[in-house]
Amino acid sequence: MSNSNLYYLFFLLLLLLPLPLLLILYLLVRPRPVKIPIKNRHVFITGGSSGIGLALAHQAASEGARVSILARSLDKLEQAKQAIQLSTGIDVAVFAADVRDYDAISKAISEADPIDVLIVNQGVFVPQELEKQELDEVKFMIDVNLMGSFHMIKAALPSIKNNRTDRGPASIALMSSQAGQVGIYGYTAYSASKFGLRGLAEALQQEVIADDIHVSLIFPPDTDTPGLVEETKLRPQLTSIIAASSGAMKADEVARKALSGIKSGSFFIPCNFEGLLLSVATAGLAPQRSYLMAFVEIVAAGISRFAALCFQWSWYGSIEKWHTQNKNHS
Repeated sequence: MSNSNLYYLFFLLLLLLPLPLLLILYLLVRPRPVKIPIKNRHVFITGGSSGIGLALAHQAASEGARVSILARSLDKLEQAKQAIQLSTGIDVAVFAADVRDYDAISKAISEADPIDVLIVNQGVFVPQELEKQELDEVKFMIDVNLMGSFHMIKAALPSIKNNRTDRGPASIALMSSQAGQVGIYGYTAYSASKFGLRGLAEALQQEVIADDIHVSLIFPPDTDTPGLVEETKLRPQLTSIIAASSGAMKADEVARKALSGIKSGSFFIPCNFEGLLLSVATAGLAPQRSYLMAFVEIVAAGISRFAALCFQWSWYGSIEKWHTQNKNHS
């Protein structure tokens, strides 16, 4: 056999080898693929008066959804309502309530139309090393980011489940963070509150799949919002050094990525390339609807672990260098 024929056979085998695995994955992935429409459906967004939540409300309204937004400040909600109306011509419903108050949340849900897409977007962040941080601040982040999500979902589930068969597939999307995929210096309490959302989402998906409800976890990086401006002022120096490796996104960009992922029923919704790498590296036992993405996760498992070790090498190198410099200056 000539060399050219050997090369041809080699490349043919290289192309054909993945096909059995792709076929197996096509039959294996669960839950099955789904499309979740947005147009003419009720999208309920918490933390909807500013930042990513407001951008999501704009995006959903522009795609023809009936939108409700919830936040603590009625004044900010009214400003958001006017801004959405001016840009899209759509009138949105507003609800003033604190996600830490289950009774207030339940009352708001009872006054709203039945929900098709719930986006649990509220979040607070006070960056600081755990040793220096007040426990009240730790509790504040856990109560808003994690317990607030429990409150919102538990209160909304009856509304989402009601006549679901006649209304088509529904979605519950939780706004996590890249700090919910990997722990970062100065994010001890915040990362804990966001990592908790993954456990909530994985277990909840199993509980609600029979009701045609599909759960998503959204992982934005630093996002250019009023909250980021305030947070950056409070960051420990080391946090800023480590976080500098990930660029900030615009809230509109995050909203587009998030809504696109919700419509495709994706469990993990990364918002940039670094987020995609993190999603592959941390896939673990998470559900996966896409057999192609499952193939990527399997093939790239070793490579992504190597990349993760490179990131850790860089971060721990920065930490060691910072402490050495500060010791020399003291």
